[in-house]
Order: sequence, then C-alpha cells, then structure tokens
Amino acid sequence: MRLRDTRIRVAVALAAAAAVVAQLGGCAQTPITGKARGVGDIDAGTAAGIPVDNNGPSGPKQGVPDADIPFEGGDGGEMDRLAINALDDIYAYWSEKMPADFDGQKFTPIERLVSYDSDGKAEKLCGQSTKNLVNAFYCSQDDSVAWDRGVLLPMLDKQFGPMSVVAVLAHEMGHAVQFRLGAKSNISQATPTIVKEQQGGFFRWVAEGKAKHFDINAGTGLNHVLATMFFIRDPAGLSASKQGAHGLAFDRVFAFQAGFSEGPTRCARMDTDEINGRIQEKERNDTEVEKSDEGNVDPTEDDVQELLKKSLDEAFGSAQDKPGITYDGADCPSGTATPPVSYCADTNTVTVDPEAVKKIATPPKRGQEPGVDGAGIGDFAAFAEIASRYTLSVQKSYGGELDGVKTGLRTACLTGAWARYTDTDTDNTRRLRLAVGDLDEAVAELLQDNSLIAADVQGKQIPSGFARVEAFRIGFFEGDKGCTEGFSG
Repeated sequence: MRLRDTRIRVAVALAAAAAVVAQLGGCAQTPITGKARGVGDIDAGTAAGIPVDNNGPSGPKQGVPDADIPFEGGDGGEMDRLAINALDDIYAYWSEKMPADFDGQKFTPIERLVSYDSDGKAEKLCGQSTKNLVNAFYCSQDDSVAWDRGVLLPMLDKQFGPMSVVAVLAHEMGHAVQFRLGAKSNISQATPTIVKEQQGGFFRWVAEGKAKHFDINAGTGLNHVLATMFFIRDPAGLSASKQGAHGLAFDRVFAFQAGFSEGPTRCARMDTDEINGRIQEKERNDTEVEKSDEGNVDPTEDDVQELLKKSLDEAFGSAQDKPGITYDGADCPSGTATPPVSYCADTNTVTVDPEAVKKIATPPKRGQEPGVDGAGIGDFAAFAEIASRYTLSVQKSYGGELDGVKTGLRTACLTGAWARYTDTDTDNTRRLRLAVGDLDEAVAELLQDNSLIAADVQGKQIPSGFARVEAFRIGFFEGDKGCTEGFSG
C-alpha cells in the first residue's frame, strides 16, 4: 500500500519476477457484471461446480504411453516429453471444443513444433535468435509453437511443478486457436495485446478427468496454478494500454476463472471494451510507479497502525462497537487464537503478532514463490490478514455467525470491500491507499494454505481457493452490499 498525504509518499508493490516470465500466462475466469451477487451464490466446496478434493491427483498420469507428435530439435529429455504430452492433450481438447463451440470449424494441428535451448546453439525462429530467448511462443508467420527446454521449462517445473509447463503451452496454443478462428475469436491485427492474452481455456477439461496424460484436482492443484499468476503478471505500473501488456495477476486470474467456468466461447466474447472496464492497472503517473526508499509500507510502524485502524473504521462506518487492534501478540484470553492475527470475540479485539505480519509484508525475492520456504508476499497481504479479522467484528455487529463456510466467504468479500475503499481518493488527507500491484498480493495471500482472508473465527479456510478469490472480487467490485446476503445465517 502507499501512504497518501500532501507530499504523496509512495510505497510501491513488488514488480513481477523475471521479465520473460511476465510474458507468459494462462487464461480462463468470469467478470462480475450484470445483477448484483452475494456470497450466498458461491459454492465454497467447488471450483465452478467441480468438487474440491485436495487429495486428488495433480500432475502427469502414471503408466500412460507418451505421445508421438513430430517436432524439431529436442534432446530426448524430460522437458520435451512433458511438452509433447501436454500438446497431445491440448490437441485433443481443441479437436473436441472447436467444432462444438465454433460452428463446426475443425481444429488443424500446428504446422511446426520446435524445441530449443536458450543456453545452447543459437537458431532463428520467427525472425529472432533463440540465444537467451527464455520464452515459449506462438508464431503466426509459420504457424509454429516453440518452447525453451533449456531454461524456461526447467525453471517453471522446479518452482511451480509440471502443470505450470502445461499451462504455458496451453496458453500459447490458445494464440494458435485465436489465429485459426479469426473473427470468431474477436481478434484482429488491431486488437490490443492484453485482450489476446486473456482469452483461452483448457484446465476445466483436465479437472474433469478428460485429459489422457495429466490430472489436476480442483483444490490444491488448481490453487497452485492460480497462484503462479503472481509470477507471470506484468510488472507493476505497466499500463494495460501499452503494446505487449498482459495484465496483472488480479486481472489474469479473473480471465482464468472465466474460461474455467464457462469455456472457450466466454473467452471469445472478451473484447477491448470489457478489458477496459475491469482491468485494474491502467494509466499510472511516474510518481505512483517509481520505487521509493520506503518500499512497501511497514505494518509495524505506529503511524501506519493508526492509519490502518482509521481506514477500517471509515470503511465499515455503519458497524456498531468497532474493535480495538493490539500489536503485542495474536493470543486470545478466551477463544481460539489464529496466528498471526486473531479476533477475540469476547473482548471485541483484533490481536496481531507484529513480527509475523512484518514477515508476510516483506516481498519475495526474485525467483521465490510467495509464502513458501519463509518468503513473504507484500504489505497488502499483511494488511488484508488484519482486515479479515476486523471484518469478523463487523459480521458480529450485524448478528452474523462467526463459524463456518458462510463466514469465510463473507470475510473474503468484506476484505475485498475494504480494498475497494482504500482505492478511493476523496481528499489529500494522510491515509493508506491501494498501491500498484496490491491486488496481486491479495490473490497470492488468498491462495496460501494458511491464509486467514477467507477463514472463519477459528481460522478454518473455505475449501476452494477458486471460491476465495471470487468472494474477494465480489467485495472489491460491489462493496459490502455484495457481501451482506446471509449475514444472519
């Protein structure tokens, strides 16, 4: 987040990890448009209707013969085997979906598949040298899909697992499908890059058990794919109107869920007007995007703590008996503690472990996965943890239960509503304000196994990470009115 006063001090959220990784991405999610929704419309135990099973398989299937698709290059290694098996499943998906969803049009395989090593001998592909080209891409000039088996694929596999490789190739194949569909995909030469990058769809088909070579469960498996959007987002502050812009994680997860929920025709309906209406990172001035010495705001500073309390009190002004917030540990004299932050209902107090939230607020280093092996996420992730426990007091004041799935959904939703409040700029008074990339940190924290943003007073998360993000998004776009359904239930 950033501090706003007459001097406009800035705390900028973390930029994307590697520039090349920001070039990649997945696609598939549902914009919240039309009639208002409430948390009662969300099934917390499913991902768009597919039951969550955290113990279900995710990754390459065992005992399945490898695909036999001709391709150029290659070293006979594991990365090429993974890529070709992924492409075989993606071919099967589009062979089924393209004629079914696009007026009988048949899918034709890619003319040229190429494996290369960006660390090896330079080749010419799509008019560019492969030397240091850590990437995967579709080239319409010769209808080719190429991937870097030497650096990119091993890096993705090591950091995020083999399904991240599948996601990248599914994304590039999505571009090939756009090229084949032409006007049916709402794409033309004049279409901005960001629209092209948010179309696609494939993972629901895998989650339904239809893929030959891969499985993914709708719980932790899908959560991990969604969480990788934090790393394949655009650098914070890159305008969505710029050529080459792909979108931030908040926007790309949005697109991912649309395709997962509704299929390729939903992706094809995405156009410039829709993207402009929902993309959260648009134009930012230089002051807002440059890094200051302050970096992320430190949630343990006294003045920041006061500003956070003021922000929450103002955002939920109609709630009675606003809670106190203390920073001397996350214990509760009675009731269940949920470190690093707890809500003690008996005393109407939010208790915070300052060192633990400061750790969350520390951005991960390049190449680190957020929240894994001691890595933090960013200041907004820490603030959202505290805000989530504050919203339990809000729910209590309206007669809401503090235990159970509905509570977890309302908590995520109300935290999103607070995030929207911090994005308003009504005056020049000193206050906390949403900074570039903060919503990406919210997505990353929501998908952590131990996050409180979508948890009840006992710290029990709602099962579906898919539903957690959806509830947060409802609050962000619709405010607390989108969260109030079922407050007394």
